[in-house]
Amino acid sequence: MIKTGVLIPKNYKLLSVAAILEVFEAANKFETIKGLEKPFDITLITLNDEVELFFRNYKTENIQSETNYDLLLIPSFTTDDIKGTILLNKAFIPWLIKQNNTETEIATFCTGAFLLAATGLLDGKVATTHVDACPAFAAAFPSVQLKADKTVTQDGRLFTGGGATSTFHLLLYLLQIHCGKELAIKTAKIFAIDMDRHNQSYFSSFQPSRLHNDEIVASAQEKIESNYQDVATIEEMIKDIPSSR
Repeated sequence: MIKTGVLIPKNYKLLSVAAILEVFEAANKFETIKGLEKPFDITLITLNDEVELFFRNYKTENIQSETNYDLLLIPSFTTDDIKGTILLNKAFIPWLIKQNNTETEIATFCTGAFLLAATGLLDGKVATTHVDACPAFAAAFPSVQLKADKTVTQDGRLFTGGGATSTFHLLLYLLQIHCGKELAIKTAKIFAIDMDRHNQSYFSSFQPSRLHNDEIVASAQEKIESNYQDVATIEEMIKDIPSSR
């Protein structure tokens, strides 16, 4: 069995943890139905042994344990205050570095990539995260080769996934590596996930830059953002601005 640890950090996103557990439990069920050993031995890993009531059926360990894992999974976070969240979870950082030194595979989902990047293990390596979190990630971790458009990246034993449903694409990728393509396809069908989506850029939110000194452009941006719901054409929008379409 693959000794699998799912981190339960402070400010974790419940939906992210639930998706991880659902997919790996489904894979375990498929194999045991065939009379085979379940592939994943799942343990929840906490800072202080505290877990929500709905996780009580899972084994738990805290980071004081000496257990070495084959595969570690870091879920996404609920908050936009990623810097504060990393500080709350800073005790995971030396523990993750120690696990990495024992040939552990580490996978992150959505903004969980921020915690792995904070360890320095992603420096010089490719990674992705939620497409709208990419500017903040790039600013915080310039040494990481950010691939904002990718749903999944792999660099050696380190894996990262994009936002939202990209979680499932990384999970299916891990299943294919550890359990084979047939089981990954079967799981994809159960969860109605298209395995062939490799790009997430078309899910990004438009965020026009204000980092310029062009007063006319700045004026146009302000009018568009303030009045977009009241006008129908570009000409109406810029009629008071000394410019043309």
